[in-house]
Amino acid sequence: MTTPHVADPVQDTARSETPGENRPWWRDAVIYQVYPRSFADGDGDGMGDLAGVRERLPYLRDLGVDAVWLSPFYASPQADAGYDVADYRAIDPMFGTLHDADAVIREAHQLGLRIIVDLVPNHCSDQHVWFQQALQEGPGSPLRSRFHFRPGRGTDGELPPNDWESIFGGPAWTRTQDPDGTPGDWYLHLFAPEQPDFNWENAAVRDEFRSILRFWLDMGVDGFRIDVAHGLVKAAGLPDLGRTEQAKLIGAQVLPFFDQDGVHEIYRSWREILDEYPGPRIGVAEAWAPSPERTALYVRPDELHQAFNFHFLGTGWDAAAMRAVIDESLDSMRPVNAPTTWVLSNHDVVRHATRYAEESPEQGLRRARAAALLMLALPGSTYVYQGEELGLPEVTDLPDEVRQDPSFFRAEGQDGLRDGCRVPIPWSGTSAPYGFGPVEGGPSWLPQPDSWAKLSVAAQTGDPDSTLELYRTAIALRRQLPALGAGDSVEWRDAPEGVLAFRREDFVLTLNTTSAPVRLPAPGRLLLASGPLPMDGTEGAEIELPADTAAWWAV
Repeated sequence: MTTPHVADPVQDTARSETPGENRPWWRDAVIYQVYPRSFADGDGDGMGDLAGVRERLPYLRDLGVDAVWLSPFYASPQADAGYDVADYRAIDPMFGTLHDADAVIREAHQLGLRIIVDLVPNHCSDQHVWFQQALQEGPGSPLRSRFHFRPGRGTDGELPPNDWESIFGGPAWTRTQDPDGTPGDWYLHLFAPEQPDFNWENAAVRDEFRSILRFWLDMGVDGFRIDVAHGLVKAAGLPDLGRTEQAKLIGAQVLPFFDQDGVHEIYRSWREILDEYPGPRIGVAEAWAPSPERTALYVRPDELHQAFNFHFLGTGWDAAAMRAVIDESLDSMRPVNAPTTWVLSNHDVVRHATRYAEESPEQGLRRARAAALLMLALPGSTYVYQGEELGLPEVTDLPDEVRQDPSFFRAEGQDGLRDGCRVPIPWSGTSAPYGFGPVEGGPSWLPQPDSWAKLSVAAQTGDPDSTLELYRTAIALRRQLPALGAGDSVEWRDAPEGVLAFRREDFVLTLNTTSAPVRLPAPGRLLLASGPLPMDGTEGAEIELPADTAAWWAV
């Protein structure tokens, strides 16, 4: 069955792995994450918006990416940067209107780009009409079964129903006040108190989200990135965990509130809806699971299409560790015939140019450039977080008074410093806001460093040594070389300690993770290097691969 939609989908022009066989676009796509409030400001109020995104779509086309993932733009009180959704079918006024969303989708498709939107099904805003009605109607209201309302423990119900902790710090429960003004039941929120968790055992919740999926698919979106995909189902009875510092356990073990097996039934029902639409349309799981094998469960043939590979993101600058996680990731996805995904940064983690900087910012940038070539050479799909193609570092010195990460204002949760990777990106000019908005010297919701003038898109465009041109060239080569992106394995080659080397058909990657140059035979003709690499042009001649440098070779 084909469901009507407003915007025509992009035609699938995937390359062939074997003669006569088309590879779906999402199996080897380069997907660019746009964090709308920090990407481009179309109206000059200092906040990025959909008009700004639309204006900059040609930049993303020229970068060479296949799809754009938009972080939340829904109507929201913005208690957690839009991940507290009050209305899943409306656009927050700070970002524009539904007409703006439609224009972004249509123009992206005209430029050959696909649009993936964020979906937040684990929780909503406490201003969502369902939750507000549940509070107003009080205990016994059927609407309360759409959330996790529970009586408290203790003599007068003064203690939370269990020992679960919020990811943002403090208890995962907040006590309500009944309509008559007396203390009432508690409700569950694994994140901020303004984000009550849905109860996915309730049929109305499941029906509502199937309707939301169809709404956006009818608008023409090409897929969904599913926030907290591992969190929808809670263990029966909501049992105590029996320890503190629970946020440190995420991704390390199955928890009574995360990675429960019941989530897979939900995604099987969603896959049926996605498959009704032409495209294909895809689902991408943000799933923190304790192993690549459990992550693979989310992308079985009848569930979602991709899952983020956080194990790769969390690997340090070490050749042996990188090789191990690459093998483990590929091995876990092969049995379910799903592509592995590779990502280095996103809106929730310290930018990798800073994570890799053990000795200096310059070292961090060298390693970030080399890591980009590694990521783009691996089989599967890659995700680029806005600004990483500019080599942006984390902003670590934001004043406390400008921070907006909700966990910054709570104790015992995450570090609360996610604002540092969300600073608006620089486009042009010599002073802030660097072309972020239409007004020279205008506002930006987070301040940008003075050093970013030399990192702007305008400053780097046309400079063959810039990080931006490195990304543009690498993505273009990835499109041209049939071996890149395709397949599900790499052929490791012998290499000195601290060096990664693998072959994929007529392509070889070498990466030196050590702090000193390494001599080795040139595998073939040099295609691209992340840093200066002198060559005499003779295939097989010995070369000196500099420290923290990656190179691509044609063989």
